[in-house]
Order: sequence, then structure tokens, then C-alpha cells
Amino acid sequence: MTGIELMIASTLENTSLNTGWKAKLDLKFVEENQKTILRERSHQGPLHVQKAFYPETNGSCHVYILHPPGGVVGGDIFDIKINVESNAKVLVTTPAAGKFYRSAGDEAYQKQTIKVADHGVLEWFPSENIFFLGAKVKLETRIDLSLQSHFIGWDIMCLGRPSIGEVFSEGTLIQKLEIFRNGNAVRLD
Repeated sequence: MTGIELMIASTLENTSLNTGWKAKLDLKFVEENQKTILRERSHQGPLHVQKAFYPETNGSCHVYILHPPGGVVGGDIFDIKINVESNAKVLVTTPAAGKFYRSAGDEAYQKQTIKVADHGVLEWFPSENIFFLGAKVKLETRIDLSLQSHFIGWDIMCLGRPSIGEVFSEGTLIQKLEIFRNGNAVRLD
């Protein structure tokens, strides 16, 4: 190797592959005059929410979580926080499947923290997550429910892309789900 080739090789060895998106989304829903509003919203990176809308007559607020790049790759770090205050009614979804692509090294990491206060209602219905062959992903979801809160939701996973004959024979998926009611663990997966 020449001196330049050694310098490039050394630089590549010492450069972290962790160059993905660092995204945060923090949402707080409150009830005012029998209507739920998105009172606080902050974001960093490519996570956003579409303008809240109200297709139901009970004042329930519907929002779509948006990720314009459309997919998640190794090195991406997402942190989503949702707080539903007392008497607020919310439905959260996504417009399309989450796609976790093959990783060249680093894992993708997504953390979701959900809190629902007394008499609050959260319907958590994101579209399915599709894990492509070779994806390296760590998912953590923690749901904290007060004693008198209501929650319904799903977490649909598709390993590989069966419609094109792809199986998830290579890669990793580490998923952690914790559900607490009134501070007590009711489900730890």
C-alpha cells in the first residue's frame, strides 16, 4: 500500500458508520371543551406529524406520524414520545408501512414512550413494520397507563418480503415491549 492508501484505510477504520438520522418527536394531547387538541409538538430530524384532524363527532384527535425519507437504515435513531393527558382521546397511525432496510454495519434503533393519564384514551395503530433481509434493528416500546386510562394498539411485524419470496434469513430484530398500569408491570416482552 502507498502512504495515501494507508491513510485512507486508517480513516475508514476509525470512522463510525453511525451516520444515520437522529430523529425525535414529542407530542402532548390535552382535552379542552370536549375536544382533544395537540397542545405541544416538538421534533428534530425527519419525524413530523400531519395536521390533526377530527373525523369523529366525539372530539377525538387523529394524527399521522410522518417520516418523509420513507425507510430506516442502520445508524438511524428514532425517539418518539406521546403523552395523552386526562380526558384526551387520540388515534395515532402512519400513512404507510415502516421499512427497515439492510444494514451495512450499525443497527437502527427506535424507542417509543407512551403515557396515558386517567380517563385518557389512546388508539395506537401504526401500519406494519417490514424488516428487509439483512436489517439490524432494535425496537423498544414502553407504555405507561394510569389506573383509569384506556389503550388499544398493535405492533405488526413482517420479517422479509414474502410477496417477492424474500425470507428474513439474515439480520437481527431485538424487540422489547413493556406495559405498566399504575406503575406496575402488566406485560414485559
